[in-house]
Amino acid sequence: MNDTDTPRNLPRSVVAVLAGFIAVFALSLGTDQIMHALDVYPPWGEPMTDTGLLLLALGYRLVYGAAGGYLVAALAPHNPMRHALVMGGIGFVLSTAGGIAMWDMGAHWYPVALALSSVPCAWAGAALRIGPGGKA
Repeated sequence: MNDTDTPRNLPRSVVAVLAGFIAVFALSLGTDQIMHALDVYPPWGEPMTDTGLLLLALGYRLVYGAAGGYLVAALAPHNPMRHALVMGGIGFVLSTAGGIAMWDMGAHWYPVALALSSVPCAWAGAALRIGPGGKA
């Protein structure tokens, strides 16, 4: 059976995309919370302007974005790459909105990097799940 023979299942598709998005969100905020608790990051509410700390945050967000893409591809009822790219597109929109809202907070490259990496990370995670043969 190929993707064109697989029946569409909208509820499963929505659950797959939401699960990946929620996983990325929870992992990112959980790691942020740990970094704040360990006093690696400044207290909540204070802007983080240190380039090294922003690179650290970007690094684990890239990994979590790929993990989210992998999860979406694993849960997708059909066409896993398309599902992962939908999650990446949602991440792009939300990252862009967050970057616009917090533009005056400091390092402009960081929200731009978050937005621009959303789709490629989701793609990479799905590609890992799908494998070289292209089948999940």
